[in-house]
Amino acid sequence: MDNIAGRKPALGWAVNLSVIFIVLLWIFPTVGLLVSSFRTADQIASSGWWKAFFPTEQTEQVRTSDPDDTRIETDDGTFVVEGSFYGEEGGPPISAWGVSSRDVSAYGPGDTADMGEGENLTLLEDGSYTWTGNDDQISGRGQRVFVTAEVPPEFTLDNYDSMLFGRGNDNISKAFFNTLTVTIPATIIPILFAAFAAYALAWMDFPGRALLIAFIVALLVVPLQLALIPLLKLHLSIGIGKGYLGVWLAHTGFGLPLAVYLLRNYMAGLPRDIIENARVDGATDFQIFVRIILPLSFPALASFAIFQFLWTWNDLLVAIVFLVDSSGDTTVMTRHIVELLGTRGGNWEILATAAFVSMAVPLLVFFLMQRYLVRGLLAGSVK
Repeated sequence: MDNIAGRKPALGWAVNLSVIFIVLLWIFPTVGLLVSSFRTADQIASSGWWKAFFPTEQTEQVRTSDPDDTRIETDDGTFVVEGSFYGEEGGPPISAWGVSSRDVSAYGPGDTADMGEGENLTLLEDGSYTWTGNDDQISGRGQRVFVTAEVPPEFTLDNYDSMLFGRGNDNISKAFFNTLTVTIPATIIPILFAAFAAYALAWMDFPGRALLIAFIVALLVVPLQLALIPLLKLHLSIGIGKGYLGVWLAHTGFGLPLAVYLLRNYMAGLPRDIIENARVDGATDFQIFVRIILPLSFPALASFAIFQFLWTWNDLLVAIVFLVDSSGDTTVMTRHIVELLGTRGGNWEILATAAFVSMAVPLLVFFLMQRYLVRGLLAGSVK
């Protein structure tokens, strides 16, 4: 009686928890990149993205003003330098400070640091300071001070402005359009070829059809890395070389087995009566394909389009082999991010912004078409 239809399984709660865990595991990195892309470099270095909406303590190194220009000699022969680390605009209240990197929180606001031989430094909570000493001490560069303050959360659009509209290597807009130039044709072309092939394999009788289907299924397990170098040599020998045409053909060839297999299973599951009635009415195979099969196969077409778009958009290996040239005019986003990682490895705010810009379009495509995903994947699995 435990397997009666309609009764909830005993381990249903475990399935629900597993789904929630997988969803959270997928969401957390995405949200982290989104939040980090709006933060400054100091905030990213001082705290994790989950603390972005709360005040955080940050320690930074500052220096007093140039003593040779601002010092004042007193009646007893000592020199005094007064000023503020924050200037007229002010800043967050200082909670601790120090004059040595070994102990950056040695003193509190209002304390005086004795640096020996009569040299002293007093720092107040608002950032104003008083530095006193003799002629030799109050000269040269300003005194180095480590200041710890509780900084309120701060978000900025400067990262996106630099990535999308700035100049130099940080600008990712050209790579963005290069990626669209690769991805859109590389998604449409295999769908066009696979749709015709799937219809022929599903509804047209010809010798060797079963063997051809088995061969296509076998191609699904062939790793694309085996074909990269031979295919590149073929492109170079026939004059295609490295360019958009070569990468379109490569993505088309690598995506066709899955496309044909997926669409053939879906089309084979369509009602036979519709096809036979259309043939009785005198419709040709091309008319049946265009007017009946394609509209009914939209869920499967959309399902494959999602997979192909995500694969080509996030691809790096095929783009490096068939597209990248010395000038960099055809650099795609994945390659551009790798270059940023090498040249701007310490600028996490730039890398986070570039990564999220790269993820934004695939996420948009997935959420707009995800309702067709399950319908297309389950096509032909049940009758």
